[in-house]
Formats: sequence, structure tokens, C-alpha cells
Amino acid sequence: MAAEASTPAPAEASAKPFAVLFVCLGNICRSPAAEAVFRNLVSKRGLESKFQIDSAGTIGYHEGNKADSRMISTSKKRGIEVTSISRPIKPSDFRNFDLILAMDRQNYDILSSFDRWQHKETLPDSGPKKVKLMCSYCKRHTESEVPDPYYGGAKGFEKVLDLLEDACESLLDSIVAEKENISA
Repeated sequence: MAAEASTPAPAEASAKPFAVLFVCLGNICRSPAAEAVFRNLVSKRGLESKFQIDSAGTIGYHEGNKADSRMISTSKKRGIEVTSISRPIKPSDFRNFDLILAMDRQNYDILSSFDRWQHKETLPDSGPKKVKLMCSYCKRHTESEVPDPYYGGAKGFEKVLDLLEDACESLLDSIVAEKENISA
């Protein structure tokens, strides 16, 4: 009796990409930079198909706008292209993203007050557990928050990128170590 040949489908073919959302206040400085830094690292490791990466703001004042020109310029000097368009966070983000990273405590608190999102549509109970502070992934820096550079000078934008490069590298390593379906 001949054995039937069957080839199991690879696990990665059926696995959905790991979805990461970066969030700051207006989605024009820190979160688009975090999105770009993380996207750049993911690309360098050849993992683009394994991730869904986006950014949003807790306010919608800048909806539809490109990132702040100072952040675009500062990032470009490091070989990082910031291309996202500002959008406000929406309740469905708590369902569609696996990890939501707040740039600072204020935005963390807004995201963590889950009742404000839950009353708009039914969301998974895991929603609040998805929210983390960006700097919790830093290895080389001790700051607990990514400061808003909007009203500061050029050094503020450099500092933000220093923190984001540190945190995003550790974040990517952490996700790759935890998720079996994500590897180069």
C-alpha cells in the first residue's frame, strides 16, 4: 500500500503579519519616526512580509498631513525615510494591532483608558494589554519617555531618533525571539 504524499503548508504562509502601531499625540513627529525606524530595521533583516507597521495620533489635528519637515530631514540624514500620513487612532486599532506603543506617559494613559475605546465598538479584552511604553524597549538609554521635539530645536529631533533606534532594535529582537513564525 503506497503512502499518500502530503505536504503540510508552511506555518508562515498561514500566519498573519505581526501588527505594530506606534502612537504619539499628533502623529507628525515621534510616531511616524518610530514607524520609519522600525520599518527600516525590518527591511534590513528581510522581514517585510512578517510585519504590518503603522502609526497614529491620539488627536486628529494633523490628520492627512505629512510628518513634520524637521523630523523628515533629521531622519533622512540617518538614511531613514519618513513617509507616513497622519491619522488619529481608532477603536479598531485595538483589534487589528498586536502591539501598540505609546511614545510617552500621557499617550499611554489615553490608550490605556480602554473604556473610552470600548464604548464605541466591541473590542477584545486583550486590548489594554497590547499597550506598552516605547522606551520600555530601550537598552542603551534610561529615559522612560520619548520627548516631544515639536517646540524644541534640532537636538530634540536627534534625541528622539537616538531613543527610537535603540527601542526599535530591541523591540524587533524581542518580537523575533517570541514569535516562531518570524525569522529571516
